[in-house]
Amino acid sequence: MTRSLPVVRLRVPTEEDAAAWHDLFDDPEVMEFFGGKSASPAAYERITARQRGYAEQYGFCLWSVLDEDDQVVGFVGAQPWGQDWGPDAETIEIAWRMGRAHWGRGYVTAAALRTLEVLRESGLTSVIAMVDAENERSIAVTRRLGMKLEERLIAPDTQRDWNMYRLSLT
Repeated sequence: MTRSLPVVRLRVPTEEDAAAWHDLFDDPEVMEFFGGKSASPAAYERITARQRGYAEQYGFCLWSVLDEDDQVVGFVGAQPWGQDWGPDAETIEIAWRMGRAHWGRGYVTAAALRTLEVLRESGLTSVIAMVDAENERSIAVTRRLGMKLEERLIAPDTQRDWNMYRLSLT
């Protein structure tokens, strides 16, 4: 028997969500594959502001994920790949991050499936996910979404192995 996915709500991140993201991600386990520590509160203010711009420009962004009690539990969504390594800068990446207390509840999968619907509606033909090669939890999400491993890369700043997964949206 398969478990049902939770009901989640996606919203363009508000200015207040910057603090929520910082609090949720200020955990070495959550940030294990991203240097082990959270960004500063000011960095999350810039990130959420950038996401509001993406929502206006593209109709999608890294949305704040709200649980059944309308509490922010993390983010899931899509944005242009923003690194100077890996795929082209115009490539759209689906990404996710949850606060540790919310792991294993299906929030990422439910929100990612909704994100894929929005991306299809926007006319995109494919999307990638960039995942640290040791991040088994995120690799499992790519499998649940039907993504296929396309390329293995090394991040130049950390020398860590990363996998690029792709999903056709057509």
